[in-house]
Amino acid sequence: MADPGPESTRPSRETRDAERAEADAAHDADRAPTPEEESVAEQTELDPDVAAHEREMAERGSQQEGEGRIP
Repeated sequence: MADPGPESTRPSRETRDAERAEADAAHDADRAPTPEEESVAEQTELDPDVAAHEREMAERGSQQEGEGRIP
């Protein structure tokens, strides 16, 4: 029989508090884009297949129940 691995553990209150603080912290970019980066982004054409896939995944996520749900 295969070894089931280490036993499950429960995170401590300190771990939960640290994770909550990290999740609630502001998450901003380290810097604003340069004018050149903005220009390149505006001129770049989106791949229609990638855009369609993103829309499909967003739709699936919005219908997902539980942890994977996109509100």
